[in-house]
Amino acid sequence: MNKRSLIVSIGFLLLLAACNNDSAVEGLYNESGNTINVNDQRADIYNKNGKNEPEDFGYVRHQKAPVTGTNVANDHYAAMDREKTADIISKLCTDIPNVDDVSTLVTGEEVIIVYATDSDNRKEKADQVKKTAMSVVPRWFDIFVTDNTALRKNVESFATMDSDSRKAEYAIDQLIKEIKKSPQGQ
Repeated sequence: MNKRSLIVSIGFLLLLAACNNDSAVEGLYNESGNTINVNDQRADIYNKNGKNEPEDFGYVRHQKAPVTGTNVANDHYAAMDREKTADIISKLCTDIPNVDDVSTLVTGEEVIIVYATDSDNRKEKADQVKKTAMSVVPRWFDIFVTDNTALRKNVESFATMDSDSRKAEYAIDQLIKEIKKSPQGQ
């Protein structure tokens, strides 16, 4: 009886081992978990080295429904960080020759830039500063520039405000009227 139990037990274990998943073939599924495509030449799924070097290209691919039955179309909205945008514009503008001091205010609709320059060609500098800002923000933003540094304090006064601040829109409109007296570039 012991011999027979032993043989049945060994047979049962062999049967269980044969039905087990082959965990050595995990390479069948890619890292994203959304597909079983094993083509490792797909740049949108595989990033083997995990590095993000400054000279690397940026590439992203999104599908409306990467997994059948799911919909990720509504989770991709992002808000623009106005403070970072103002910082980027100011830093880029200080790279322009003869532009030394730049203050930038970014609202929901406008970009207002006050800059100091020692250039004799005010129109050219205004054009360069404006085009620099245009390269950063979406096209629908209105961009206003001035080399009248006396207006810097007016612009700075908006730094602690937001879109919901009382009378902010009226005050910005009044400031823009003053700024428009300076060359605006093309």
